[in-house]
Amino acid sequence: MNAPIDTPLSLYIHIPWCVRKCPYCDFNSHAQRDELPEQAYTAALLEDLEQELKDAGGRPIESIFIGGGTPSLFSSETLSAILDGVRQRADLVDMAEITMEANPGTFEQQRFAGFREAGVNRLSIGVQSFSTEQLIALGRIHNGEEAYSAISAARAIGFDNINLDLMHGLPGQNVELALHDLNTAISLEPDHLSWYQLTIEPNTEFNARPPTLPVDEILWDIQEQGMARLSEAGYQQYEVSAYAKPGRQARHNLNYWQFGDYIGIGAGAHGKLSSQEDGIITRRWKQKQPKAYMTAEGRFGGEQHLTADELPFEFMLNALRLTDGFSLELFTQRTGLKLSSVQPQLDEAIAKDLLEQQGPLIRPTTHGRLFLNNLIELFL
Repeated sequence: MNAPIDTPLSLYIHIPWCVRKCPYCDFNSHAQRDELPEQAYTAALLEDLEQELKDAGGRPIESIFIGGGTPSLFSSETLSAILDGVRQRADLVDMAEITMEANPGTFEQQRFAGFREAGVNRLSIGVQSFSTEQLIALGRIHNGEEAYSAISAARAIGFDNINLDLMHGLPGQNVELALHDLNTAISLEPDHLSWYQLTIEPNTEFNARPPTLPVDEILWDIQEQGMARLSEAGYQQYEVSAYAKPGRQARHNLNYWQFGDYIGIGAGAHGKLSSQEDGIITRRWKQKQPKAYMTAEGRFGGEQHLTADELPFEFMLNALRLTDGFSLELFTQRTGLKLSSVQPQLDEAIAKDLLEQQGPLIRPTTHGRLFLNNLIELFL
């Protein structure tokens, strides 16, 4: 296995607190019970970053994503301190994409200007639905009117790169309601839409007390008609649940899906780093509990060195989510493996009409996208 070649580097910053935990959420998030320890948590993040950068090989950071939880619960002054601390410790490429997740509530909207001034240049607003009834069913704390007004507020402040998170397949939702939500989102002209189906995840309230979700036939109709509507409105699907106006693909998420490297700092954050010297690729994660994370001795959660046998699956798990697939050269660059290590699986997937090859490009067929899990399992 050769050393990966010039793998790009991103930074993920996790802020784990929410006003309350949503019943469908399986992320590492914790309901806010006391005043947030913004200063102590910022110090822990920056100490964490200093340690991680020692293994990053001096590469510049190409994108930053601040996720949660609800990062917009932190003050704009704290966000500014975090981003200033990152700039003091690492090089950022010119015009680095800096995304922050935010909720549509009025409280968060009042902070949008401060976040932009701190250096955030891409806002990802967790709308989920424009129906107040659906939002209540999802346990969200904002209403439909706030969801609608959030993007207008962000535009007025000067954000020119905005993503909306929107769910479908919600409890009691039919095709008409789902498409009404989608059409409302499209009418607001976001630059990017993350449009995805609600799924019931383990260790969530919905898993313990499942809501009644639409049957498969309705889910299929929602998906089929919604994708057609997005295409008609000028949004290009470039990943399973990601749609963008031309040139507005999420650079940070593309780096994940193209098996790039990323540092993860914050409680429960995950990262992946490739050694530019010996080819070893390591996944690393941090302690989930915020109190433990804020102590230096309790910050580190664990790590796993990926073996040559594991790398094909790890690469395909990400790259095959992309509509355009990947180049054969990218597989070799990002894994350090020869193409011969996956040629039998590629041949089998092509024979089963799950993959197609066009010159140096490999991508899922329409059939392959419908049976993506089966396709990825070929590389286990």
